[in-house]
Amino acid sequence: MKNKIYSEKTANDFRQLIDITTKEFGDKIAFTIKDSNKKLYDISFNDFKYDIKSIGTALLNMGLIDKKIALISSPRYEWCTSYFAISTSNNIVVPLDHLSPDVELSTLIVNSKVDAVIFDSKHLKLIKDLLNSNNTNLKYCICMDFPSDEDNILSYCRLLNKGKSFLDSNDTKYDSIKIDKDKLSVLLYTSGTTGNPKAVMLSQYNICSNVSAMTTLIKYEPNDSILVFLPLHHTLACTASFLFCYYVGFRICFADSIKDIGKNLIEYKISGLVCVPALIDIMYKQIIKGVKKKKKYTLFMIMCKVSNFLRFFGIDLRRKFFKEVLDNLGGNLRTIIYGSASSDKKKIKLFNSIGIDMIQGYGLTETSPVISCESDKYHDASGCCGYPLHNLQVKINNPDSNGDGEILVKGPNIMLGYYNNEDLTKKSIIDGWFYTGDIGHFDKKGRLFITGRKKDVIVLSNGKKVFPQELEDLLNKSDYILESMVYEENEKICAEIVYSKEYISSLNMDENLLHDKITNEISMINKNLPIYKYIRKFTLTNEPLIKTTTQKIKRSEELKKINLRNSNN
Repeated sequence: MKNKIYSEKTANDFRQLIDITTKEFGDKIAFTIKDSNKKLYDISFNDFKYDIKSIGTALLNMGLIDKKIALISSPRYEWCTSYFAISTSNNIVVPLDHLSPDVELSTLIVNSKVDAVIFDSKHLKLIKDLLNSNNTNLKYCICMDFPSDEDNILSYCRLLNKGKSFLDSNDTKYDSIKIDKDKLSVLLYTSGTTGNPKAVMLSQYNICSNVSAMTTLIKYEPNDSILVFLPLHHTLACTASFLFCYYVGFRICFADSIKDIGKNLIEYKISGLVCVPALIDIMYKQIIKGVKKKKKYTLFMIMCKVSNFLRFFGIDLRRKFFKEVLDNLGGNLRTIIYGSASSDKKKIKLFNSIGIDMIQGYGLTETSPVISCESDKYHDASGCCGYPLHNLQVKINNPDSNGDGEILVKGPNIMLGYYNNEDLTKKSIIDGWFYTGDIGHFDKKGRLFITGRKKDVIVLSNGKKVFPQELEDLLNKSDYILESMVYEENEKICAEIVYSKEYISSLNMDENLLHDKITNEISMINKNLPIYKYIRKFTLTNEPLIKTTTQKIKRSEELKKINLRNSNN
């Protein structure tokens, strides 16, 4: 089976997942983190479990059981400990996007009626404002960075030590908890590209079934390590870079910041990344820029072709051929799992050619999240999202002549429903099938391809359908284009094109010449499209498109900006 290559490692709930992992890995390093003096230190799997149990015990002794507890911080060790401690003490964890504006976080905390919040010091003002508002259910606020309790805000450090004291006194509250694997355990807000985030209710079994299925697709080595930098409230990051990597024994490290990823790859000797295409684009440009600077671009591209030719015969010399390039990425990087948006096939092919296996996945928050995924054995630069996970049923609803239709999914990973929105739940889950809202098709090999979002499809007056993502992928291949958004205006297909001012300046090119260059490239693209898909108009800007924190375009907001600009002209 191409969607079940390795034997499955199965867990049904988080307690079981933690117990299995701790028993298997014990004193092996689970995390390498930095202290306040930027010195590295290690935490074993045994110690991680003890910290989870200590925080969980402390929460129970505060009377927190069957309560909702929000979690707000950048990716860090305390986030991971808190996530497990909250959920395994029979509370509901509500991870929130730490990059969201305070006004949005405040609304979500109020609307979800959380009883406690664990947060980092960057959100101190928000939490103090909420405490003073008397408009929430908040009873406890716990700061990860406080050395001691202060102004009605508890210290995470002191809470951890209290939990350890309880355990030393033979407190058994945590051990006596019985986990209902099918009960609401994680409340997740979607990224909200439409401006209306929905709260998705997931059980521990939803998530664990997904993590378990992933173990059949990706092989791991004893010394593998992962660099976490995506916000962990996002299901791709949480499941792929935290839960899955922890479960299979990776050493987990945290990036100091987005701009420090390159330095951290070397510092931590990272072998794996989970990322969105935006980072892949940056890494690709750095590689190309580096080989061009050393005047080795032509040789580099020839070696890529030679490398791929040899691999066809089972000879893999990639890591020898491209050692210098790989050393600039830390020397150990060998796997990148990516998703959330499409990526340029040319860039994916290059990474595969130099020895970094690119594994694309597809899923949604509502599906915990993975629906399909490439594997370390079956992956290429075709643009596919691999095969559906072995424990899922996936079908295409009402396919058109090209085989494209809405993707429907059934399986143990399907959410319990939308929080406080029964009507939307009934519309989204019918007879056990979840209607994803994504358009796609299967090829003859059974691989899944995503064409676009149902809500984004442009339907012209003649009934013809245009998928913006398809045209955006073609546009984004241009060296002149950073990103683009396709939309419809008066029955014409138009594009908002973002260019790099720095790149254009390096070519001694002004915007008029750039306009001519892109006009020619669009003419070439149009030649290979049916007439109704022709891009008839485009505008240039060096302002980035409005996006979510996971780099998805907020189309509705971007269109408002375009319409406002047009009305002023």
